[in-house]
Amino acid sequence: MTPSIPYWRLSGFYFFYFALLGSTAPFLGLYFAHLGFGAERIGELVAIPMLMRCVAPNLWGWLGDTTGRRLAIVRAGAACTLISFGLVFYSKSYAWLALVMALHAFFWHAVLPQFEVITLAHLRDQASRYSQIRLWGSIGFIVAVIGLGALFDRLSLDVYPMAVMLVMLGIVFSSIWVPNATPAERPELEGQGGFLRQLCRPGVLAFFVCVGLMQVSHGPYYTFFSIHLESLGYGRGTIGLLWALGVVAEILIFLVMAALLSRFSLRQVLVASFLLAALRWLLLGSLADHLGVLLIAQLMHAATFGSFHAAAIHFVQRSFGPRQQGQGQALYATLAGVGGALGALYSGYSWAGLGPIWTFAIASLAALAAAVIIAIPEREKQV
Repeated sequence: MTPSIPYWRLSGFYFFYFALLGSTAPFLGLYFAHLGFGAERIGELVAIPMLMRCVAPNLWGWLGDTTGRRLAIVRAGAACTLISFGLVFYSKSYAWLALVMALHAFFWHAVLPQFEVITLAHLRDQASRYSQIRLWGSIGFIVAVIGLGALFDRLSLDVYPMAVMLVMLGIVFSSIWVPNATPAERPELEGQGGFLRQLCRPGVLAFFVCVGLMQVSHGPYYTFFSIHLESLGYGRGTIGLLWALGVVAEILIFLVMAALLSRFSLRQVLVASFLLAALRWLLLGSLADHLGVLLIAQLMHAATFGSFHAAAIHFVQRSFGPRQQGQGQALYATLAGVGGALGALYSGYSWAGLGPIWTFAIASLAALAAAVIIAIPEREKQV
C-alpha cells in the first residue's frame, strides 16, 4: 500500500468490527438456546438486529452525507453500541433481550456504512485494493470464532456477554485511531441526478433486490448453523473451526479480487456468487453430517460472502455520486438487514415445522432467484 493510505489503522478497525460479527453469528443462537429459548424465539431475537438495519443505516447515512462528519458518527456509534449492549446484564427475559438487541444494533449498524465511505475515500483511485484492507475483518472473524469456540468448550456460555463486550471495546479504541477522509469530488455525469434518480436506474434496483434475496438465503446459516452442527454431534470447538474455515476461504478470495474484477464484470461475479450460494445451502441442509461435504460447503463461503460483498461494494461506489455515497452504502446495509431479518424469521418458524433440509432448500431457492434476476441484461450500460 502507498504511504498515504493508513493501511493498519483502517485494517485494525475492520479486524475488531468483524470480530464482533464472529462473536455473534456462530454463538448468539447458541447463547439464546442456553438461556432456554425455543427455535421460534431464537429466530425472532436474531432477526431484531437485522431489522434495525432497515432504519439505522439510512438515518445515519443521510446524517453523514449532510454533515460530512462520518468519523464522528463511527466513533459515537461504537461507544453507544458498547454501552447499550451492557444492559444485557440487567435481565434475561425475552422482552428485555429484545430491547437490548434492538438498541445496540441501532448504533452498531450506524458504523460500517460510514466507515466504508471513509475507507474508499482514503483509497481514492486505488479502490481495487479495498479487499486487501477488508480481509483483516475476516481475520478478526476467524480469531473470534476459534477463540470463543475453544473458550466455550471449557467454560459455560454464561460468560458470553462479557466476551462480546471486550470485542466492542476494541471497536471503540480502533475507531479513535483512524484518521478522517472525505470522498473526492467527481464531476456529475450528465443526467445523473440525485440519490433517488440514481437508485431508480433499472440495473441498480435489480442489484438491491438481489442483495435482499442473498441475505434471505443466509437466514438459516447465521441463525441455526451452529445449532444444526451441535445436533449432529459436532463440538463447539469444531463448530468454531468450521466457521473459521469459511472465513479463511473468504480471505483468499479477497486477496485475488482485484485480479478477478479486472478479468470479469461485476455482473458475472455476482451471478457466480448467487449460484454457488444456492448449491451451498443444499449441501448444508442435506449432507452436513458428512465432514467432507461440510468442508466443501464452508469453502464456498469465498463466493457466498467474499466475492459477493467485494463486488457489491464496488457496484455501490460506481452507481452513486460522491454526495450520495453514504446513502448508497447505507441502503446496501438496509437491504441486507431486511433480507437477513426475513431469513432469520422464516428459518425460525420453518426449522421447528419443516426441519433443516427444507429450511435450507428455501434458502437455496432465494439465492437462485437472485442469480436469475441479476443475469437479465439491463437496458443501460453493462456493469
